[in-house]
Amino acid sequence: MQNKHPDESYLELLEHLLKNGTEKTDRTGTGTKSVLGYQMRFDLGNGFPLLTTKKIPMKAIIHELLWFMRGDTNLKYLADNNVHIWDEWPFKAYLIKNNLKVPAVASEEWNTGIKEFVRKIKEEDSFAKEYGDLGPIYGYQWRSWPTKDNGHIDQLSKVIEQIKNTPDSRRMIVSAWNVEYIDEMAKAGLPPCHCLFQFYVANGKLSCQLYQRSCDTFLGVPFNIASYSLLTMIVAQITGLEPGEFVWTGGDVHLYLNHIEQAKTQLSRRNDIRPLPKMKINPVKKDLEDFNIDDFELTDYNPHEAIKAPIAV
Repeated sequence: MQNKHPDESYLELLEHLLKNGTEKTDRTGTGTKSVLGYQMRFDLGNGFPLLTTKKIPMKAIIHELLWFMRGDTNLKYLADNNVHIWDEWPFKAYLIKNNLKVPAVASEEWNTGIKEFVRKIKEEDSFAKEYGDLGPIYGYQWRSWPTKDNGHIDQLSKVIEQIKNTPDSRRMIVSAWNVEYIDEMAKAGLPPCHCLFQFYVANGKLSCQLYQRSCDTFLGVPFNIASYSLLTMIVAQITGLEPGEFVWTGGDVHLYLNHIEQAKTQLSRRNDIRPLPKMKINPVKKDLEDFNIDDFELTDYNPHEAIKAPIAV
């Protein structure tokens, strides 16, 4: 394990992209500076790896993770809990499906429209059922991977049993990259970016490595690091192990061209990296289905202020 502060590892990645990234086009038309392949390691014994060089909204991360863990794929749970990190894609899909104008992202018309869309998701059950369903995305693949005989495999529960019973197995893998359903996932959401993770047990500690095929380094990656670190801690508690290491492995690792100034702002805070916070989990909880937002307490988090950046849709 390495003892480098998570902010230092992350800032080195931003610097690497700025210096060595190749300019490429992308699906959103925004443009990126991109590299193939990058890895960061986080020792969960050193504190919770939530970046301190900009404020990260931890409650949103926890709600999204609980949403995945429960196998939920409808936007309504997130909307009801004031979490808006998934709103843009189903809103755009709703506009396209109904032959409505798609305004420029972040324009006044876009912002007004998305607020009304989210309101209807929260308040109108039939609307939420039709337009809030994001298809067979993460939660569905984690908990209900479909089989050819019309059955389902609960990958996450199965891997927890493997950790308990065959901890030296090299098959403790959960995949969200179900090739048959990629196009279906893309209709109202995205094909899985964080698409495969593997658990590993050694010396009484549980570690996890994530492979992320597509990495929005400024907005997405800090969320992914925190989310999978927390998932590792949850599964460690369920299986009676200590948290070990979270290993983040990126495929197409990119910085959007309209995030470059924000990245430089964050890099300017390098000389004021702050101590890591701590994450406390209710020790009574031992089952995937039992966790809720009140079971998590983040303490000693003293970050720099947030840095706003537009999302590419």
